[in-house]
Amino acid sequence: MGRRGVVAVAAVGVAVAACVVAGVVVGKRVKSRRKWKRVMGVLRELEEGCETTVSRLRQVVDAMAVEMHAGLASEGGSKLKMLLTFVDNLPTGSEKGIYYALDLGGTNFRVLRVQLGGQRSSILSSDVERQPIPPELMTGTSEDLFDFIASALQQFVEKEGNGSEPPPIRRRELGFTFSFPVKQTSVSSGILIKWTKGFAIESMVGQEVTESLQRALDKRGLDMRVAALVNDTVGTLALGHYHDEDTVAAVIIGTGTNACYLERTDAIIKCQGLLTTSGGMVVNMEWGNFWSSHLPRTSYDIDLDAESPNPNDQGFEKMISGMYLGDIVRRVILRMSEESDIFGPASSRLSMAFILRYSFDI
Repeated sequence: MGRRGVVAVAAVGVAVAACVVAGVVVGKRVKSRRKWKRVMGVLRELEEGCETTVSRLRQVVDAMAVEMHAGLASEGGSKLKMLLTFVDNLPTGSEKGIYYALDLGGTNFRVLRVQLGGQRSSILSSDVERQPIPPELMTGTSEDLFDFIASALQQFVEKEGNGSEPPPIRRRELGFTFSFPVKQTSVSSGILIKWTKGFAIESMVGQEVTESLQRALDKRGLDMRVAALVNDTVGTLALGHYHDEDTVAAVIIGTGTNACYLERTDAIIKCQGLLTTSGGMVVNMEWGNFWSSHLPRTSYDIDLDAESPNPNDQGFEKMISGMYLGDIVRRVILRMSEESDIFGPASSRLSMAFILRYSFDI
């Protein structure tokens, strides 16, 4: 074979190799595109499942209004409990003095002291401490939970003024924000209906909440009286009204979700003859348990609910609140990894419920 023949053979060999490489590259691209197509298909399916047009939102609003009227008409007549709070007057802005509060209802517990100056929006000073609730206390005993709360409050009070201030002349009054369904019997007392947001102390259900806290305070020698027991939505409404007297409703979207609003007493049919000096009362909707066929429920919502400790309960809350959003995202990512290995081998941790937490600890 002459020199030209050798060159020709070499050229053909190079061309074949180039074709092979090109074929591999194109094949990989095609395969990659197919993988991306499957992944994008999962996302499109999710987007379509979550779609909420204006007409659909109006259907949800109408369904909620029906449930609200039913809940105001009779006990147990609706998925919305529409609980009475016995709060018939909201802050006017003229309040003065130092007030204390506890907040329990999410992944964190808060202790608060605030000094009000007697003029609307006049908060002279405030101190807040927060700490996470140990997971074992969420499913342990009520005594351990409230002892933990009383201990945190005691430490907070002992640091007041670094011990340089004289003890208060009068007994300290305490507001307790307890963000779980409670059947109020007065503005300062109520019976726990059920736990939500991961708490599950069964012995506490049906028990008086304020008494449990007061016993823990007395045990530690704290000279405090629980003067008010409220849901966090009621507390949010009170703060909003303190700053703006036109505020008549409040919504919480945190670890859980809920809403409350100021209702006319004559509209609360299940409590006929209910009289208040203001002619109104704040109603705690407990809307986390709301459900309607018009809500955009996806396969991920259905699976999460079925595998939760409280299936067929708190349906609305499971679709929008921080307690569950992380796990919805985990389920979507897991489905994507099952459809394609474009992100690499799927981690076994993706199969662990609630391993992915929401961004902000609430």
